[in-house]
Amino acid sequence: MRSYPYPLTGPPDLRSPARYLLWLAGRQKATLAAGILLGTIWMASQAVMPFVLGRAIDDGVIGADYPALLRWAGVLLGLMVVQAVSDTATHRAGVSNWMQAAFRSVRLVGHTISRTGDALPSALSTGEVVSTAASDAFRLGEVYEVLTRLAGAAAAWLVVTVLIWQTSPVLGVAVLAGVPVCCGLLLFVVRPLQARQREQREAAGRMTAVGADTVAGLRVLRGIGGEHIFVDRYRTRSAETRDSGIRVAHSLADLEASQVFIAGGFSVVFTWVGASLVLAGDITPGELVALYGFSIFLMTPIRAAADSVARFIRAHVGARKILAVLAVDARVTDSTAPVPAPPSGSALVDERSGIVVEPGLLTAVVSKDPAEATDAVTRLGRFEDAVLEEAGVRWGTADLLQVPLAAIRERIVVSEASPQLFSGPLRRQLDPHGRHDDDAILAALDAASALDILEGLNGGLDHAVTERGRGFSGGQRQRLVLARAYLTGAENLVLVEPTSAVDAHTEQRISARLAGVRRRDGRTTVVVTASPLLLRAVDRVVFLENGRVAAQGRHQDLMTSTPAYRDVVIRSE
Repeated sequence: MRSYPYPLTGPPDLRSPARYLLWLAGRQKATLAAGILLGTIWMASQAVMPFVLGRAIDDGVIGADYPALLRWAGVLLGLMVVQAVSDTATHRAGVSNWMQAAFRSVRLVGHTISRTGDALPSALSTGEVVSTAASDAFRLGEVYEVLTRLAGAAAAWLVVTVLIWQTSPVLGVAVLAGVPVCCGLLLFVVRPLQARQREQREAAGRMTAVGADTVAGLRVLRGIGGEHIFVDRYRTRSAETRDSGIRVAHSLADLEASQVFIAGGFSVVFTWVGASLVLAGDITPGELVALYGFSIFLMTPIRAAADSVARFIRAHVGARKILAVLAVDARVTDSTAPVPAPPSGSALVDERSGIVVEPGLLTAVVSKDPAEATDAVTRLGRFEDAVLEEAGVRWGTADLLQVPLAAIRERIVVSEASPQLFSGPLRRQLDPHGRHDDDAILAALDAASALDILEGLNGGLDHAVTERGRGFSGGQRQRLVLARAYLTGAENLVLVEPTSAVDAHTEQRISARLAGVRRRDGRTTVVVTASPLLLRAVDRVVFLENGRVAAQGRHQDLMTSTPAYRDVVIRSE
């Protein structure tokens, strides 16, 4: 047994699909070499069998030399054993090459998904990414499995050519030139197959994207009675995929038929020429039997070449899709000249808006346009370097762009307005790194007023959360995500509209407990909200107009001194 995936060594070559396939081959040179060697032994042992059979007929049967007959029969038996052993070993090596390439590609896609954040979904649909990892990577791996058989078939073709040359130079030349010509004729069938497979892959990606979007919004669709619209849309995409698959099947059928016709025609002509040579007395009956065996065997290289071309086409299409995913760049990267993270208790300053987040305080950011406040506080978490290059953020005396990402992610946590939960035990959703015991998790749930959610679950903290937490309501997901944010224990915690989906009584409890949870050890909290219940509990309010700080102070003071702020808060009640 082997553990997959093997470790990655160096960045992949993304210049073209062919270069990426060569890069993968370079990562598994030893296994590929072993597979090619074993495949060569396997095919060569098959190729020699007709020759041995012909000698057994000429020397042992026609020549009445029974010791020679036994000797050649023993050689034939030995070749059969070698063929059986090498066939099994070739298959093992081929599957190993297949799995290595596929799992390396899946791993690279997984790394890209986790590294690029929201840059990937903005560039490609969810369905495209899912199809790439679930389908394209394994189609790509097929080319390394068939490569072992192709190399063996090529070696066997050369061995057969040499053996036939000893019998008849004319037939030797025919084999040497005829097999490549037959393989070349198949290209006329392969070209339409390539175009149709690319079309099918595009249709399958669109269908998967529609399916993923439908499942993601199923609760909303049922609420408004619009699921039939998406069902019809999915049915249309599915029909397109089916039709493109039928066209691919037509091309595959043409390819199979062409293989049989071309290889069969070559075998008939080859056997006819051999029979003519026997009648002319130029070759012996045993050599004719060998030539007939060779003619049957020569169908193998032709079919192997056609199969390899078809699989390479699929691999090329799959590699192109994988490159589209791997080419997406992360929006944040570590600086080439990093500076140390500032000491604990350093202020965060957003230069564009003028927001200064004082350490140890509970600060609220309010704006007539909630998007302005969200953009301002999101910059504090550094999720897009291009934005910070236009308007910087300072953390103490350091430019946030120069601080290592690991330090930022550990000490500055931003909990966004759209809560995300993944599938798995609830305990792991709340405490992904397993740093807290059950008492600490329950305390965080209590602070987020979410213990009632736990009481309604059969498994408690071991409850299996469905994908994206669809089994919970919007308000329940919001409270669970708030508890998860508390459990990070981050020095600086940014909460974007943390109570927008809960009722007033629950919001009151959250507001009353928020300050107590976060003021311990002088931790800093920033909340984007216009809720009066939360605003009354904070230490300081920053009010934005047109993306800039217009006023700041305590909530009650701003309610009397700043009419624009009062209007925003009153509208939110």
